[in-house]
Amino acid sequence: MPSTQEATFLKDSAEKAFEPRHRQIINYNIDKYDTAVQAGLPRFQHLENAKRKAHIIKWRVMENLDKLLPEFESNFLRKGGKVIWANDAEEARQEIWKIIEHADARTVVKSKSMTTEEIELNEFLEGKGVKTVETDLGEYIVQLLGQKPYHIVTPAMHLSLADIAALFHQHFGTPLDATAEELTLKARELLRDQYTAADVGITGGNFLIADTGSVAITENEGNARLTTTFPKIHIAIVGIEKIVPSLGDLDLFWPLLSTHGTGQRLTVYNSIIGPKQDHETDGPEEMYVVLLDNGRTDLLAQKDQRQGLYCIRCGACLNACPIYKNVGGHTYNTTYSGPIGSLITPHLQGMAEFKHLSYASSLCGKCSEVCPVKIDIHKMLLLNRRDAVNNKMVTQTEKLVWKGFTFAITRRRVIDFFGGKLKNFLLKGLFRKAWGKHRNLPQMAQKSFSQQWKEQHK
Repeated sequence: MPSTQEATFLKDSAEKAFEPRHRQIINYNIDKYDTAVQAGLPRFQHLENAKRKAHIIKWRVMENLDKLLPEFESNFLRKGGKVIWANDAEEARQEIWKIIEHADARTVVKSKSMTTEEIELNEFLEGKGVKTVETDLGEYIVQLLGQKPYHIVTPAMHLSLADIAALFHQHFGTPLDATAEELTLKARELLRDQYTAADVGITGGNFLIADTGSVAITENEGNARLTTTFPKIHIAIVGIEKIVPSLGDLDLFWPLLSTHGTGQRLTVYNSIIGPKQDHETDGPEEMYVVLLDNGRTDLLAQKDQRQGLYCIRCGACLNACPIYKNVGGHTYNTTYSGPIGSLITPHLQGMAEFKHLSYASSLCGKCSEVCPVKIDIHKMLLLNRRDAVNNKMVTQTEKLVWKGFTFAITRRRVIDFFGGKLKNFLLKGLFRKAWGKHRNLPQMAQKSFSQQWKEQHK
């Protein structure tokens, strides 16, 4: 029997893949990104060398994680910050709640952060009576809808301008025909007061810099700077894999991230943040960094698939993936969707429940081709499939079918023994449902290739 997650994925993907409006919106939005990225990549003089260097740096990071994380902690503590190590999502939530409860905080502003989505922080804080406001425009929109982000970089990619205008009209009374600029100005008007009123600001972090004990944040709207400046307390929640050895590494990673994510030479706002120093006039009175494991060390222990931890969350593989573009981000029902999500989620959340994601791939290799840190994603998906089989996570029926298929396909006499009519009959009877109701099954030739070859080369 398939897992609950697998059954839901199959049902939702079958519906979403043939929804014309979804396909139209996603193709339109991703095409815009593709055009921008293709215009941006030639700015690298030696793109392949840059990607190879980034891959090597991330490899060294994973090999030395036990040294780099304490180095970051030591340097961050020396500046007056506080570091919290969280083994899992529940521990992270409870530690954050201790900070908020001790400060008697009632309002929180957040900048865009996938790690907070990963630990479901918004729902947790709302349950504690703490008002939590997303300040990234895309995140703010999906929060109003009560949805999860659709895409790693572009949370509201699945919505058209008309959808967003209707949402703002419903909530704020703006005109139904409001332009994108008008909607943005309305959001700015609504959010500005939130920064100055909030007790706590929560962010993620694109990179942790070991040698300076700093958190690097890259964004396009400036909301992260406001989130980390006005509230008295700043909490950054960052996965342990986001560490880089030195400040100089940003010279490579920031352009790779921005160009592969949005086609920009560099994102609009790039900040390197640490605890407020005595000579500084702005910034929070307290700063915490939560170092989140939540399954990452389990993935690190996988010698073959640990490359998944190299990811810098640019979203390029999602934009390139034909499966993602058809089934959509919400269908995956995970924080990290698309090819990279299919690779890492079975290790972060359990192979038994999420092994099906590793099969949600055509293995075309486009994800590996576009990755700025050269993660061999499609190969890693095959290794996930291997592990699922080796760990006996497949049904007995599936094992018998593949055993029979392997026996037949490796013996030409068995393949040629059956005629084309019988093969087509078996194909239609056994695989019609699996092939899908929207496609016609291919017809096998009446004679095998070897038979036709022999006849033509008598």
